[in-house]
Amino acid sequence: MKNSVQDLLTREFHIDRDILALIEESEKDVSGRFQELDDMMAYNQYKVLAAFQKNNIRDMHFSWTTGYGYDDAGRDALEQVYADIFHTEAALVRPLIVSGTHALTLALTGPLRPGDELIYSSGGPYDTLEEVIGIRGEGKGSLKEFDIEYKQVELTEKGGIDYDALGKAIGPKTKMVCLQRATGYAWRKAITIEEIEEWAAFVKGINPQIICMVDNCYGEFLHGKEPTDVGADIMAGSLIKNPGGGIALAGGYVAGRADLIEKAAYRMTSPGVGSDSGLMFGQTRAMLQGLFTAPKTVNGAVKGAVLCARAFEKLGYAICPGVDDIRSDIIQAVRLGSPEAVTAFCRGIQAAAPVDCGVRPVPCDMDGYGDQVVMAAGTFVQGSSIELSADAPMREPYTVYFQGGLTYEHAKFGVMKAMQELKERGLLNR
Repeated sequence: MKNSVQDLLTREFHIDRDILALIEESEKDVSGRFQELDDMMAYNQYKVLAAFQKNNIRDMHFSWTTGYGYDDAGRDALEQVYADIFHTEAALVRPLIVSGTHALTLALTGPLRPGDELIYSSGGPYDTLEEVIGIRGEGKGSLKEFDIEYKQVELTEKGGIDYDALGKAIGPKTKMVCLQRATGYAWRKAITIEEIEEWAAFVKGINPQIICMVDNCYGEFLHGKEPTDVGADIMAGSLIKNPGGGIALAGGYVAGRADLIEKAAYRMTSPGVGSDSGLMFGQTRAMLQGLFTAPKTVNGAVKGAVLCARAFEKLGYAICPGVDDIRSDIIQAVRLGSPEAVTAFCRGIQAAAPVDCGVRPVPCDMDGYGDQVVMAAGTFVQGSSIELSADAPMREPYTVYFQGGLTYEHAKFGVMKAMQELKERGLLNR
């Protein structure tokens, strides 16, 4: 069967035999890591199933409501399932939350008030949050415009939390301390659950009233615990990343303490209305089904990231995280060294897609980003980065960020096509 698969890949997709051999060698190298990831997937799959059964999810929960969406049993059940999986008092899970950035904005603007201070303790926030906070851009309703002060504590040279600097930064006005779990466009490993637990304990040790908020995008179902299991008061993420399982068509979530979720809900709708209304537009079934399949989908994506790391490492490229590092997000960074190589890699990922495979990605300006960005995402759900995708800011040292894959086999194919595109353009290390 192996030879027939390789024959198909060569005949239909023009993958060179030497690339197929490299991928096969890389898979053998990481087989032990794959078993560890499969074990974690099984744990999370049964954890999710337990929450579904606890809440007695039934066919009636998939029904539509109209208008204001009052008394939507399906919406209430969906949010309780999320709260149970994440072990929180409450959760807000809506298609009205348009992105991870929007979910994080609700987590910030809900609890914070004029005169409060916000500290990011993992370096700068993800690019699209810079305008939300007020680091970049004016006149758009940023936290800065509402007199919320901002401080930023950089990570250590080894990518850890700088507790000395954080302790000095926290003051009497500090209301919230934030942590971005995933790498974003930084050259660092994702923050692990153990590190998040240590961070939350440190912050609470200084002042128990400070809100610990975690940007959990790309991190769900990588471990047996989530940030809210280890001290985070509130966290947020996108449903077109890990927890949507590639099935949810849109949406985001915010989960945590009930009082904080209520304030976030007031920002989502309006004060006095909060989470009591808001139409689901018939998306409850897709959100629940995506959540149920999410552990398996995330498993395929993270195995694809590990394979990508090993294969490019064997060719001499710098990678982050390393093959044997603890994974706390689904992202794999590969330092390619030139804008041409970054663009070629993304074109290979696009060519591997089931949708829009003929599109040729080019760098361009994008809302919320300070640099031009090249993105590859031939996805069933627009912008879904739990599906096979890759992107990169067009800035030195020219690093590409690979993630996603609804199945491991598709993620693996994306690695092959990225290599093939680089090889055909004379840009692949040998």
